Amino acid sequence: MMRVIVTGGGTGGHIYPALAIADTLRSRDKDGHILYVGTAGGLESRLVPERGYRFRAIRVKGFRRKLSIDTVKSTVELFKGLIDAGKVIREFKPDVVVGTGGYVAGPVLMMAHLRGIPTVIHEQNVLPGATNRILGRFVDAVAVSFEEAVEYFGRKDRVFVTGNPIRKEILTGSKAEALKEFGFVSGQPVVLSFGGSKGSVKLNRAMAEVIAKLSSEGGFQLLHTTGEDHYSAFLEDLEKRGVKVEASKSIKVLPYLHRMHQGLAAADLVITSAGAITLAEITAVGVPALLVPKSYVAGNHQEYNARALEKKGAAVVLTEKELDGAALYNIVSELVGSRQRLQSMKKASRMLGKIDAAEKICDIIVKTVNR
Repeated sequence: MMRVIVTGGGTGGHIYPALAIADTLRSRDKDGHILYVGTAGGLESRLVPERGYRFRAIRVKGFRRKLSIDTVKSTVELFKGLIDAGKVIREFKPDVVVGTGGYVAGPVLMMAHLRGIPTVIHEQNVLPGATNRILGRFVDAVAVSFEEAVEYFGRKDRVFVTGNPIRKEILTGSKAEALKEFGFVSGQPVVLSFGGSKGSVKLNRAMAEVIAKLSSEGGFQLLHTTGEDHYSAFLEDLEKRGVKVEASKSIKVLPYLHRMHQGLAAADLVITSAGAITLAEITAVGVPALLVPKSYVAGNHQEYNARALEKKGAAVVLTEKELDGAALYNIVSELVGSRQRLQSMKKASRMLGKIDAAEKICDIIVKTVNR
């Protein structure tokens, strides 16, 4: 019976891997105890209790890169966070602490280390985040999603390539059922496009032009999700271009795709950004990708992720600077027009996919505790 603190927050990219690890630990050890530590205002404060885990919040704020009054406030909050984390650890008495990144993970893992408690971190991206780079110097084990991330950590004997934990339902999609669900026909390529969970204004702008050309020229079927906040504006844009998607059998536009496993099952090509979770799910299923990494994310880490897939032949990369509707349409048309190219990319994608990442990480956690 193991007692585990899991911590990570700020974005879904840190939270969902943490929950996947927690789920796997819970399935292995029904009598074990898992406590999730996050922040009161973070997304984790809602998602974690919904999944049925105990949740404790500590005080911590992200640091701005430039010195300012906010930096001073963040430093004060960090000390408060260390005090809070120490209290949580003292009361819960964990056997191990597992972190998946985000500012909240820093104080929790630091206090665990100072108390001699085994520590493990997981890094989702090719370019590690600031918190994990610091934590990597003293934790007992580091799990990474990409081979390229290993070089950013010292003590290579304690760095393990595991892949990124994914939702188990991602592997349950059926192409035949998905085509029927979205009203598509078999025998004609299907392209799925989405700009992350919240959508992307830049991708939406380009996709509006793609849809305008597609509606007159054809060539493939398209399922595009705009992000819920952008849906109305996107439809207005299409209307101005004279496109009525509701009358089209080959073009579907949704605000959000709740059944992503079916979207991926239907797709012969995916157009999306390059978040670590998204790439883990794409490669787990083995779908060729045209990646448009978001340029405003910390350290431009999405481009590092995208280039890793491109290098292996699983994806084509188009930067946001290069992104426009005409260029996007031409690349998509070229890709879906070459069955041999898609098959080659599909094979490369499947070779990169790791469907047992959560299990591997849990193996590392258990070995670290028993060391």
